[in-house]
Amino acid sequence: MFRGFDPTSAVAAFVLAALLPWWLEPAARRLDLMDYPKGRKDHERPTPVTGGLAMAIASILAYWAAPNLTPSIQAFCIATVLLVAVGLWDDKHDLRWYWRVLAQVVAALVVIFWGGVRVEQLGPLFGLGQTSLGFLSVPFTVFAMVGIINAMNMIDGADGLAGMLGLAALAMLCAASVYAGNLVLAERVAVLCGALAGFLVWNLRFPWRPRARVFMGNAGSGFLGLVIAWVAFRLTQNDGHPVNPVLALWLLPIPVMDTLVLIVRRLQEGRSPFAAGRDHIHHMMQDAGFGPTRAAFWLTVFSLACGLVVGQAMRLDVPNPLLLAAYIALCVGWYLLTRDRTRAVAFFRRLRRP
Repeated sequence: MFRGFDPTSAVAAFVLAALLPWWLEPAARRLDLMDYPKGRKDHERPTPVTGGLAMAIASILAYWAAPNLTPSIQAFCIATVLLVAVGLWDDKHDLRWYWRVLAQVVAALVVIFWGGVRVEQLGPLFGLGQTSLGFLSVPFTVFAMVGIINAMNMIDGADGLAGMLGLAALAMLCAASVYAGNLVLAERVAVLCGALAGFLVWNLRFPWRPRARVFMGNAGSGFLGLVIAWVAFRLTQNDGHPVNPVLALWLLPIPVMDTLVLIVRRLQEGRSPFAAGRDHIHHMMQDAGFGPTRAAFWLTVFSLACGLVVGQAMRLDVPNPLLLAAYIALCVGWYLLTRDRTRAVAFFRRLRRP
């Protein structure tokens, strides 16, 4: 593929992640690690929530089997074990939100202080040279990582959606690593892509299988958020292979935008930002007639288009403040559109027409 790039670990992660849900299903039923149809949930039968566990095991085994187990990888594996364990407990017992956030903060601190992965500079974000965070580096990194984890958790509401958006983000991060000459990181990201693709074999709907066989659960969304944050921080904070941090926003546009707007709207309504509800982008698309798979597909296409366009804009030296302003405009536009749910559903219904 590329000189110095070995896909073996990625293939192994894919095979493991594709086999593990099948192996774990009896244990999931015995331990009651199941998602039952109720409330807002539209699946027809109890479904195992061991997809996140499968992805985590596949990734960790692939990393530990490879040489050069760096402190960064060690910290990532420990943080993964913590988030997956807490996520599985949450899937079974429905933890209060503050316990989940506490676990996410601890995982972020492990990545920062053990793994040495943190956000120290934001690039020429305001057009005045490099923006260094200084003593704000640790709290900003914790805030960003916890934010991405919860964004992935909140977008995980339809078969294949979080997985496809996550795979699109990781594929673009892998491509950016290759473009920057950081083939070591590209191999690490390819492992995560393989594990996520293996999970999607069970989570996507197909003509011969109208429902997902396995969900990623809170364990999986926590793992996926950690993965994307960890890779993005390693990529954008590498002096030897610099990639501008503003690119990270455009590689995960849907979950971050959707979460930010929902937080603002729910606070305005006097509701908890962590409250459940059918007010996510995929819910509005489904109300407009999009099936879960079709909604996931088009949102993934939109994400890939954003990453491609912004990546090319950076190659053409479009100023970072302009790219940041464009993302803010996207969020504001989504907020204004969704202030009236009927209008938002009508918008998607027009898009669905051939």
